Amino acid sequence: MPKAVQLSAYGGIEQLKSVDVAKLEPKAGEVVVRVIAAGTNPGEISIREGFLKDMYPMAFPFGQGADFAGRVDSVGAGVTGFAPGDDVLGWSEERSAQAEYVLSSEARLIAKPPALDWYRAGSLQVVATTAVAAVRAVSLKPGDTVAVSGAAGGVGSLAVQLAQRTGAHVIGIASEESAPFLRSVGVEPLAYGDGLAERLRATAPRGLAAFIDLFGGGYIDLAVSLGVAPQRINTIIDFAGAQKAGTKTDGSGAATSRETLAFVANAIAWGDIVMPLTAIYPLAMIRDAYTELARRKAHGKIVLALDPTVKEPLRPTQSSSLA
Repeated sequence: MPKAVQLSAYGGIEQLKSVDVAKLEPKAGEVVVRVIAAGTNPGEISIREGFLKDMYPMAFPFGQGADFAGRVDSVGAGVTGFAPGDDVLGWSEERSAQAEYVLSSEARLIAKPPALDWYRAGSLQVVATTAVAAVRAVSLKPGDTVAVSGAAGGVGSLAVQLAQRTGAHVIGIASEESAPFLRSVGVEPLAYGDGLAERLRATAPRGLAAFIDLFGGGYIDLAVSLGVAPQRINTIIDFAGAQKAGTKTDGSGAATSRETLAFVANAIAWGDIVMPLTAIYPLAMIRDAYTELARRKAHGKIVLALDPTVKEPLRPTQSSSLA
């Protein structure tokens, strides 16, 4: 029987279990995809632990994961844009992408660009739409200086590049280990930690025009203290801080569309944007994948490989570890 990740209760890493499920059958307008790769995202940890149960109420047991890529297995009546065998990527509104088969509507799928590898395709939708929304929210223009916290994570690594494409000067706040990557994409790295405010003032003596917070933990207060206008501060995580300061909170939902996904997918496929991967885990090691994700030290995405028959080599400039 097909395997799928299911949770039977809120809790810790022990709740992540791969179980046997019935084979999916599409209804009218639906598409069943044989999943090759699926993404992991920090928000899934919060959902699993019950911190977002008011925002995302779920009935147990429920699955996990939004991003996926794979091949169309079957289609329901009325589906005209895809056929069995097509290579696709997309997202699951039911949060059930971490499974060997996923059910999707035609409206949540796009064709996978041939040059885009399966692992990036399968972990793209959440970070792509979140990065686009976060950058769009602060209205960057040529000559602006913007700081981005969490600049080398899954969302941050894309957001800094999208921000840089606006003509803005981008300062990426991350670990010292991430500095070479940030420099390679035209971003000025700045280490987080004690004395950050002084380093930002020295790096941007004319001040910051905008601030994108992708990490939380007080960055909104920092941005405000540096004189950034609240309407040009956006956070995807510190909602309490945003409410207090009157800043924006645009995330994935503000930019979720097939058009946004296709734009970023093609940009990566053509090499206009680099999407780093930290590691690729088989489904049987899902607890290891989320243990690594929870450390918040990943440089890029942590991906689940669902189909062991697909062993696609990565381009030499985009290598990753296979856990």
